[in-house]
Amino acid sequence: MAPCKRSSWISPQLCLLLVHLVLPFAVAGADVLQFIDPLIGSTNGGNVFAGATRPYALAKPVADVDGQNTGGFATDGSNIVGFSAVHDSGTGGNPSLGNFPLFPKLCPGDEVSNCKFLIADRATPYVTDSVVSRPGYFGVDMASGVKVSMTSSEHAALFRFEFPDGEGEHPMVLLDLTDLWKSRQNASISVDADGARMKGNGTFLPSFGAGSYVMHFCVDFFGGQVFDGGVWVNNRGGTEPKDLFVTRGFNLFYLEAGGWARFEGLSNNTLTARMGISFISADQACQSATTEIPDPSNDFDRLVAETEDAWREKLSPMSINPGGASEELQSSFWSGLYRSMISPQNYTGENPHWDSGIPYFDSFYCLWDAFRVQHPILTIVDPNAQVQMINSLLDIFEHEGWLPDCHMSLCNGWTQGGSNADVVIVDAYVKNLTGIDWDLALKAVVQDAEVEPLEWAYHGRGGLESWKDLSYIPYLDFDPAGFGTNSRSISRTLEYAYDDYCLGVLAQGLGHDDLYDKYATRSTNWQHLWRAQQTSLINGSDTGFEGFFQPKYQNGTWGFQDPIACSSLADFCSLTTNPSETFEASVWQYQFLVPQSMSTLIVLMGSEESFIERLDFFHTSGLADISNEPVFSTVYLYHYAGRPGLSAKRLHTYIPSAFNASHGGLPGNDDSGSMGAFVVFGMLGLFPMAGQDVYLISAPFFAEVNITSPLTGKTAQIKTTGFDAGYENIFIQNVTVNGQPWTKSWIGHSLFTEGWTMELVLGNQESEWGTKVEDRPPSWGGANVVV
Repeated sequence: MAPCKRSSWISPQLCLLLVHLVLPFAVAGADVLQFIDPLIGSTNGGNVFAGATRPYALAKPVADVDGQNTGGFATDGSNIVGFSAVHDSGTGGNPSLGNFPLFPKLCPGDEVSNCKFLIADRATPYVTDSVVSRPGYFGVDMASGVKVSMTSSEHAALFRFEFPDGEGEHPMVLLDLTDLWKSRQNASISVDADGARMKGNGTFLPSFGAGSYVMHFCVDFFGGQVFDGGVWVNNRGGTEPKDLFVTRGFNLFYLEAGGWARFEGLSNNTLTARMGISFISADQACQSATTEIPDPSNDFDRLVAETEDAWREKLSPMSINPGGASEELQSSFWSGLYRSMISPQNYTGENPHWDSGIPYFDSFYCLWDAFRVQHPILTIVDPNAQVQMINSLLDIFEHEGWLPDCHMSLCNGWTQGGSNADVVIVDAYVKNLTGIDWDLALKAVVQDAEVEPLEWAYHGRGGLESWKDLSYIPYLDFDPAGFGTNSRSISRTLEYAYDDYCLGVLAQGLGHDDLYDKYATRSTNWQHLWRAQQTSLINGSDTGFEGFFQPKYQNGTWGFQDPIACSSLADFCSLTTNPSETFEASVWQYQFLVPQSMSTLIVLMGSEESFIERLDFFHTSGLADISNEPVFSTVYLYHYAGRPGLSAKRLHTYIPSAFNASHGGLPGNDDSGSMGAFVVFGMLGLFPMAGQDVYLISAPFFAEVNITSPLTGKTAQIKTTGFDAGYENIFIQNVTVNGQPWTKSWIGHSLFTEGWTMELVLGNQESEWGTKVEDRPPSWGGANVVV
């Protein structure tokens, strides 16, 4: 058992007791926590948060390294530079949060003047096989001999620093007024005269957005007496003064600074640090810490146990009979579900700008990633939290004037495509979530579709005049009404079209047929960028396919973007790096992203056979980028051509090759749990078409799955006949629902809320199931072509 490896925080007697208590559950497969490994995706660019956290909590302590540190820690063999209490999970780009790290050390010769305070100087390797990470606990040994373990409550972190024996030495803990990105604009710290408490705050920049945020901290030390303490600047510390204010400095020079304290009389050479975090004030950080962790010297095990129970409760709607599926696959499944509930984060009571008296969530990072699978999985397993998140989006709309596409650290994040909060909201509507003001939701979504903000770089949509007049977003659009990154004309056209489709669905459901007609018509705008004669070459050779999306000028003439540009075979395209007419994916990838009208797309591509040939070529030529969310649905689009078995076959080429239980077991950024949610849905044998009441059915990776709705208390069952853990039988032969034949290759959300039983007979060859036109997933507009 992992706890027995961490003698620094648990007694041998308690460890032995835990083994005897937990082992029977592990053997019986009843305790899912044994399968959760937070280190999956901790290297190879997964950027996961690997530390201790409760579901959606603000406090997220972990070791920070100087390598792949976007999520704080990585198993890449880099050096530890601190231990901080707040992080985001799975994001790309600049490192996020990691504010006010603590760092334990011994000063050479027991002289403060010999101590190394600077980040680069204090960086220390960690002992690779000492890393222990599980829900509610993170521990690591540093090469310096200091052993560190940590856990957390909702708003506070608890660290234990076990120092090596040192005769006459006074262990030090320094606090650095920085964050992982070194974005600090200014900061302050006050060290109590006895050094047992440090308070302060700092102003920082969001890692993917506009504006700034202020974070406050309060850290108390326990387990010994303070020997001395003070502040440090650059690489020098002194006992006077006890207060410090630091800015960026001359010419925006980044000045490293913070506070420190040394201790004596430590019991078992162990010092405990309790750090509270708040966006309101340092006093609130202190209050949260003392309320949630009143007895730091004895609360560690309690916090770990409470966090484990919190995760068991959140994961409890789901249970599986693995049917011989490997422990590695089970670990991928449960770890993916776990990561989908790390963010967004519950900042209730921590919003300094307004308090509407309702739960407030932040760290939507970003909805362009999360709307496809992460929020749909929460709708199934944690619909109450999903309702609170949607109400938070509407709360932001009421107070900031717009629905966000990305929002973190109480700041607006950059918009990557369309207005994807629209899809999240409509997905909840078609799945009958309650407790949401749907009239307010309609108002917010209509504003996205009709009113262009001055700054559409971080909310709303740009180019709306062209969208309304030309029915597409032009290449090099003339847009004096608002300002943003003038790129992505193809991907924005496709996303705006689907956003308008979702808006039409919501309007119709609320009795506004006129709005439905308007936006249903606008949802066909994507067709205006389809160029039927466009071909595609790879290394000078024709791929053999004709007809691709292309950029179009305002005057209606065609521009050009190589269909393979921005793919895995070419250069990456983002908002600032190589900005192009598609965002973070190629024309080859975006050609399949018309979820409202797949039958029309198939007609434009010539036939069902040519559509399947394109999908096969896309997934086998290196063009498909499984590390990014737009590719997810393409794995399952064979359903729309009457070949659902090919979707299951394609999925098995990615799981477990690109998604597995290793530390590098994610193909790219986890993106707040999106990669994890993709794995979960794949192993359940379902895939959500977000914004529609549609789940595409495929063969599950387990013999049986049970999902109890937290709203209705009814349990959906997905059972298999002919399941084999070698995955030869991945083709559905026939399906029954509640004992009656079910020929459709898709099913609605009632499966979960009504507790239906779906039984699948599996075989090793494709069958006729789900192949008939009438049994394929719904496609709005039939095959009507407007160009």
